[in-house]
Amino acid sequence: APAEKAATRRGVAGLIFAYKTAGAAADRGDDLDAVTRVAQRTVDRTRTMGVGLSPTILPAAGEPTFTLEEGEMEVGIGIHGEPGQHRGPLESADEITDRFLAELLAELDLADGDRVAVLVNGLGATPIEELYLIYRRTHQVLAERGVTIHRRYVGEYATSLEMAGASLSILHLDDELAELVDAPARSPFFTQGTVEPAGPAPEGRTPLVRTGATQSGDVRTVAEPGRLREVTLAVTERMPQHADELRELDAALGDGDLGITVSAGARAAHEAVAALPPDAHPSEIVKAAGAAFAGANPSTYAALVGGGLVAAAQPLADAERFTTAELATATRAVLDRIVERGGAQVGDKTVVDVLVPVLQVLESRTGEAPADVAEHSAEAAREAVAEGVDRTSQRGRAGWVGERSVGHQDPGSVAMLRLIEEVAREL
Repeated sequence: APAEKAATRRGVAGLIFAYKTAGAAADRGDDLDAVTRVAQRTVDRTRTMGVGLSPTILPAAGEPTFTLEEGEMEVGIGIHGEPGQHRGPLESADEITDRFLAELLAELDLADGDRVAVLVNGLGATPIEELYLIYRRTHQVLAERGVTIHRRYVGEYATSLEMAGASLSILHLDDELAELVDAPARSPFFTQGTVEPAGPAPEGRTPLVRTGATQSGDVRTVAEPGRLREVTLAVTERMPQHADELRELDAALGDGDLGITVSAGARAAHEAVAALPPDAHPSEIVKAAGAAFAGANPSTYAALVGGGLVAAAQPLADAERFTTAELATATRAVLDRIVERGGAQVGDKTVVDVLVPVLQVLESRTGEAPADVAEHSAEAAREAVAEGVDRTSQRGRAGWVGERSVGHQDPGSVAMLRLIEEVAREL
């Protein structure tokens, strides 16, 4: 994203520096607020740019997330295979590095005498010899500016399965960040210097052991449960059939994993709701579905939608029945939480564009038959998805591709549309 939209940028390989400095700050005993400040300062002083020479393949999908013709390259690629900002004929290592440096040095305020850490990261299928060609050119250009490379990392640190390509990250060091970058570390992922193995837990404390999620306490029930549980089970059973469509849409604008996110999340939600009694309170059903959907995938979409559903359980707590009015209340809570956590507004070409007109339908038709309300909601969602095609994506990974998002449906919006359509079908 351009500098004026820096807040919408997502992590690329420069996140390795943030992991390193935050980890070292925690290891020396900093409290959480101090660690957070170190991580944020590292992010603020780091810039990354990458090039893809062949697409990534998600194992669960089994297909490339995008296509590149022989002899083409994609500049500005993301670590999950997200499309970049420029596609053109393959260039030499020096020419690609110069492209990187033109962008990076325009944003990093580097002067004669400054120190940096440099990371040349292979995306998974690029020989290390080629990575050193990028490092060689980077060293040459920085040396000409009087900038010292204090520490260098050349290798595979943030890969994208089966993708050929590389990225260049530069961290503008200050004294504290240099000390934290230099600190020894030992983990399966990253080792530097000499670190003693961790000893036994201190006396009186036991090691943390994570187990499967369990439900504590009694499940609330209601005298008139209605069809919420029944409809939820039917819809979550059918949602995985849309996985291929969502994967293809997401591959054009993101990393191609939305189909997996929705199908895995729907299966988890189905299992969680099926475990509830037939007369479970609506708040219990919504909360269980949301928590399961959010927990099924390490995905922003899953976290936002699932978290929205969990938030919606609270205003439903006093409901004795689940009608269109309660559905409107829950939908507003979902929308508010997604906007709060994700930051999207109407017109940003996200799922928010669908939820707003659907909420308007729900709030204006509370006295009508549920099947009619569902069909009107589905029509409002279809119109919102169609209107968004000509917009530029402003948020999330789709925001990276800029004007190239015009002409494409927003994947998250389509996922919500399919959910509403399935509800209408069931009713």
